[in-house]
Amino acid sequence: MLNPIDGEIFYVDKPKGITSFAVVKRIRAVLRTHLGTRQVKVGHAGTLDPLASGVLILCTGRATKRIDTLQAAEKEYIADLQLGATTPSFDLETAIDATYPWQHITREQIQRVLQEQFTGSIEQAPPAFSACKIDGKPAYKLARKGKDVEIRPKTLVIKEIEIVSCELPALRIRVVCSKGTYIRALARDIGVALGSGAHLTDLRRTRIGDISVDTCLSPDALVQRLDSETYVTPEEAEAQRLEQERIENRRRAAQEKAKIHNQKSIK
Repeated sequence: MLNPIDGEIFYVDKPKGITSFAVVKRIRAVLRTHLGTRQVKVGHAGTLDPLASGVLILCTGRATKRIDTLQAAEKEYIADLQLGATTPSFDLETAIDATYPWQHITREQIQRVLQEQFTGSIEQAPPAFSACKIDGKPAYKLARKGKDVEIRPKTLVIKEIEIVSCELPALRIRVVCSKGTYIRALARDIGVALGSGAHLTDLRRTRIGDISVDTCLSPDALVQRLDSETYVTPEEAEAQRLEQERIENRRRAAQEKAKIHNQKSIK
């Protein structure tokens, strides 16, 4: 039986074209229907852009307290870059705004640049089209209004970065990185390091921590699973919580009693 009130964790393969919050909203609606209550918390660990796909971790109920820990885990991505052109958002959300020569670039040069400049601890300025806050407002809202956005560089770690395929000006790379890495910004910086420009054309998150995309369900498949499950009702969940609390209180009281007894015995 599922107990979304006490807390469940679901692993979703988010498709392209929808936001991470749209997945949360859909699963929350399904759980509310099955539980007969609107008091169901659902959150996600690590946002994926609408144009990206892959691993998205959903937490419900008291499991939402684990979100910070889960999204801090190491992540792996497969990224497609187009060399020789840039966009304001560093991906396909916006149109190409400038083109650059790319014919001078070789696979060997790319390999050298990736290893020498983009491996280990690096500084990265997040994209203006991101959820980073500027005076309390998401940067992307300001950027979409045409306002200048400046975000301080952040220190992050690229554990692994390698070429998957290279058919210039198209480039596919695999990246294993720390929390807070923007692959769109990485594409921008790789283009600059190669004496050209670059933007992201596709992104797939293949792993968060130990969770691989191969073990994830599509949103449709997860909904089908949820529709076939049985559930612990909110009332039953509360009763279980109270019973666990009583057991824990008795355990603590017994420990305190034993501690006092031992202290008296020593005296």
